[in-house]
Amino acid sequence: MANIENQKFIALDISGKNYLSWVLDVKLYLSAKKLRHVIEDDNAATNEERATALIFLRHHIDDGLKYEYLTVKNPLELWQNLNDRFEHLKAVVLPKALNNWSQLRFQDFKTVSEYNSTLFKIVS
Repeated sequence: MANIENQKFIALDISGKNYLSWVLDVKLYLSAKKLRHVIEDDNAATNEERATALIFLRHHIDDGLKYEYLTVKNPLELWQNLNDRFEHLKAVVLPKALNNWSQLRFQDFKTVSEYNSTLFKIVS
């Protein structure tokens, strides 16, 4: 639990534009800390695990979202609220990424690094 104050990755933006990558980062981090079960239904997490996960989640969301979900005391509830709010972005982002992928052509770039950069943006 040391260094919990340090952000491990970019906080979730209030607009949700980075929600999909944020979800992956949170799941990976919680898995590494053996806390992933805290954000799953019907979990048997201890109060300490819940508190640690809640602090972590609140530390990695925008201040506006913190104030909006100020009364939420359960990390699972916060996770589900954020999911309900931003899950629809998959329906918006995925078709755009698929379109960008289908139109990606190596010859449109001056350097390989520009191509790779664009490729990785689409993949993420």
